[in-house]
Amino acid sequence: MSRRVVITGLGVVAPNGVGLEAYEQALRGGVSGIRHIPLLDELNFGCRVAGVPEGVDAIAEERFDEGELKAMNSNHRFGCISALDAWADAGFERPAHEDDHVFWEAGAVIGTGIGGLDTAGEKLIPLTDAGKVRRLGSTVVEQIMGSGVSARVSGLLALGNQVTSNSSACSTGAEAVVEGYRRIQDGLAERMLCGGSEGSSHYIWAGFDSMRVLCRDFNDQPERASRPMSATAGGFVPGSGAGILHLESLESAEARGARIYAEVLGGALNCGGHRGGGSMTAPNPESVRRCIRQAVEAAGISPDEIDAINGHLTATGADAGEVASWAAALGRTPENFPAITSTKSMIGHGLGAAGAMECVACVLMLQGGFVHPSINSEDVHPDIEAFSASIPQQALEMPQLRTLIKAGFGFGDVNVCVVFRKWDS
Repeated sequence: MSRRVVITGLGVVAPNGVGLEAYEQALRGGVSGIRHIPLLDELNFGCRVAGVPEGVDAIAEERFDEGELKAMNSNHRFGCISALDAWADAGFERPAHEDDHVFWEAGAVIGTGIGGLDTAGEKLIPLTDAGKVRRLGSTVVEQIMGSGVSARVSGLLALGNQVTSNSSACSTGAEAVVEGYRRIQDGLAERMLCGGSEGSSHYIWAGFDSMRVLCRDFNDQPERASRPMSATAGGFVPGSGAGILHLESLESAEARGARIYAEVLGGALNCGGHRGGGSMTAPNPESVRRCIRQAVEAAGISPDEIDAINGHLTATGADAGEVASWAAALGRTPENFPAITSTKSMIGHGLGAAGAMECVACVLMLQGGFVHPSINSEDVHPDIEAFSASIPQQALEMPQLRTLIKAGFGFGDVNVCVVFRKWDS
């Protein structure tokens, strides 16, 4: 069995916009969600800016009861709010706690990169080391475990199909979409909530700061700090948030008269094996090109049909190589290269949530007929200067936009690529 899979709901909690309307407006306007974080000054971080969604605690207090709130760290709050929004956007009501109905046809793949490290740093480790284990409370395990977010969502929405959390570093969010797509395609589920969430915590960001892969040159100008494809890129900016897509079989969506945003045409996953230049922190260029080609092949389209690219593009030294890999994999030259943009230029690098927030951006761009700008790339890196015309500095209106490809290339030399097509009813 091989079924068509469409997107019927979206939810997002991003540094530059919580909710679809705010997020789309920010994307169109090139609005950055990168801000100065005073705590990082106090802790002597080299990078003192980050992307953190605003107003989430107030939203959580409206959505969840006291018991639920006590069991949720920022990772859970971001993911659960996004999932509830995607569920409602798809046309479903949140079930009551006392309702015993289970949606056996619906499940979730909601991943995270580092997960509950904030709970570990703020609670588990200090209380344990102080001999105060009894004060940890009964919810510390569910806040720390990797599958905590997906498990929490399953309880909120009574999901009865597969419920799991993937974790593939920076590829996590987009990988979840491919995994959910395949489950529906194979006839094992009708609907899947797919995406990723990442909490906001200095404990999560500290290791990256020590690696000196975070930007240190724009602490006094936060909105300019994330500079993908720029000659003055100085490293990525840490981010946080969540993005969830409600995937559904075409048959199910049509049967209930659902609004359809886009179709998932296909996707691919692979690893470079830490060979050919690949390592724990760098991608094997051949594996990147293979992943792109395999996704296009799985989608059943020609590379010439790609209208736009939402790249991984983190504002590190890998950006120029990534653009070269896109060109080689798609067989496109600077003269006919698609528009290419980086959502991270506005939200930073949300780690396990990055690909998910970016997939939401892709669907909004397809629906709205535009490509958002890749801000702070006005000084294009010299190695990719020939592609400058394809890097939008302001929102590019593209009513003809039909097919968009999204990729993530993560720590561990793991890759994901997914192809979306605008739905034409």
